[in-house]
Amino acid sequence: MKTKSLLFVAISATVLFACKKSSVDSGSTMSNSDLQTQSDDQARVSTESDAAFDDVNTVMNDQASVTGSSEAPAMRYGVTTEGGGADTIKKSLICDAIVTIDTTSDPRVLTIIYNGKGCGFNRKRTGTVTVSIAAGKRWRDAGTGVTVTFNLSIARVSDGKSIKLSGSHLYTNVTGGNIFALGANNPGPIVHTVTSSNMAITFDNGAQRTWNVARSRSYSYSSGLVVSLTGTHKDGNTDGISEWGTNRFGNSFTAAITQPLVVQQSCSWQLTSGQYTLNNAAGNTAITFGLDATGAATGCPVLGGFYYFKLVYTSNANKTYTFILPY
Repeated sequence: MKTKSLLFVAISATVLFACKKSSVDSGSTMSNSDLQTQSDDQARVSTESDAAFDDVNTVMNDQASVTGSSEAPAMRYGVTTEGGGADTIKKSLICDAIVTIDTTSDPRVLTIIYNGKGCGFNRKRTGTVTVSIAAGKRWRDAGTGVTVTFNLSIARVSDGKSIKLSGSHLYTNVTGGNIFALGANNPGPIVHTVTSSNMAITFDNGAQRTWNVARSRSYSYSSGLVVSLTGTHKDGNTDGISEWGTNRFGNSFTAAITQPLVVQQSCSWQLTSGQYTLNNAAGNTAITFGLDATGAATGCPVLGGFYYFKLVYTSNANKTYTFILPY
């Protein structure tokens, strides 16, 4: 499974769900620009953090001393190994990064150092993602947890806008197993969870916010790998919450995955189905993915074609806005 393939670049849609606090307080008409800005924030933070965890999987599964398995991406795909001293080795497992591995410390430390190359994607990453795992622990064993710390900046090539992700996450292999060993005779699932209470986001306008994260990532095999994302937090009567906190405009929000977000290798690693429900002080939004231009569920688009998402926003004043847009 190549790192490039695991980046959820399909989730580039701008999904509406928030507005400036002043608009909410005054009851004035909401700005589409503000709505789309906050929606874009949600999509980017979710997409880029998922992409970083895909890189974490690649790095850990390359290390037999970490994963406990000889079935690793370095054995399937070519990598470049550089010198790094007696205790550290460097590898180019990821197109836009160098990986350093401390082979003697406790905990073991794997550091992904992003170099801003871009590699043809609509973003350039700089900074680091660090993985810490206790010596003697094996990532493939059920219940094993590692600490993943972000200090990562992402600049979007198309418009130059950037975000920075900081803070630590607990990443747990709930079921055990190695996702690189999944196949027709071993379809899975393998389930990982991601939790954080201090993921800090710095937005391009300088606003800094802290979000909570509670996600499950289920990997299975069906004509290729299938990745299914769900939320694991519950608040009152709301299940499936994946992120919650305060947006760049100072409004509290919750983002719940009401239908699993599914990414399929057999569909060029696109987001093929799923639904978000997003709530804040202004109202709520349902965003459904994997549709055609009419808003109907569809199979994989032809090569070079688009999926569409349908967004239905309902304000607390009972105003409804509906959009069908490509992603």
